[in-house]
Amino acid sequence: MLIAQISDTHILVPEAEHSAAELRGDCLRRTVADINKQHPDAVVITGDTVQHGQPEEYAHLRELLAPLDAPVYLVPGNRDDKNELRAAFGDCPYIAGTGEFLHYVIDEYDIRLVGIDSTLVGERKGRFCTARQDWLDGVLGQQPNRPTLLFIHHPPFDVGDHYVGGYRRPEEAAALEDIVSRHPQVAGLLCGHVHWPVEREWAGTQARIMPSVAVDVRKGVDEVEAGGRPVYMLHQLSGATDLVSHTRTVGA
Repeated sequence: MLIAQISDTHILVPEAEHSAAELRGDCLRRTVADINKQHPDAVVITGDTVQHGQPEEYAHLRELLAPLDAPVYLVPGNRDDKNELRAAFGDCPYIAGTGEFLHYVIDEYDIRLVGIDSTLVGERKGRFCTARQDWLDGVLGQQPNRPTLLFIHHPPFDVGDHYVGGYRRPEEAAALEDIVSRHPQVAGLLCGHVHWPVEREWAGTQARIMPSVAVDVRKGVDEVEAGGRPVYMLHQLSGATDLVSHTRTVGA
């Protein structure tokens, strides 16, 4: 199964008084076109889809994502407004059917996809309260022998000096790690938020953080190699829990 990952697009309305408004839209537009050429089975978006959580931004985001051939599954970031996101993507059953938290399970593929909501209104840092812990533990316990891929906005681990103490309550990040470590069918965890490309072992599985699609806010990307072009990630899952990932430069 091939999955494309987009993250931290931070879309603004085209007429916004922001120097990067047109740039960010163009980055996502080019990324979508390049993803279609790779023919993934699904596309996951790991949060911070827009900059201010405004309805007009989500309308523009939908326009930019519309050409994607593969199904799109997204989770919110701290920049997102969950109510506005639900309103904009209300025709997507996995979003329309959620409650307090915008998380869900997609069982339509050989690999289960589990989107986790790590956001709280007015909070920039990650949250993974006991209600979310119980939900995820229950979901993973339902099909313990089926390979599963998790995706979330906030990485539940430190990343050098760039991202330390990313969860408001460290014990909540530790609880997420504990749950995943007890469910060996988890093939990997995909994250955003940090804007840095990171690969590491975590909780007995593979964790990946992709840099922002928006070139003006991404970090840790070799500009000589990328040439100022947007990047995204491709994840290939094969076997029981084998996850192979690489960062793709648009147009490479």
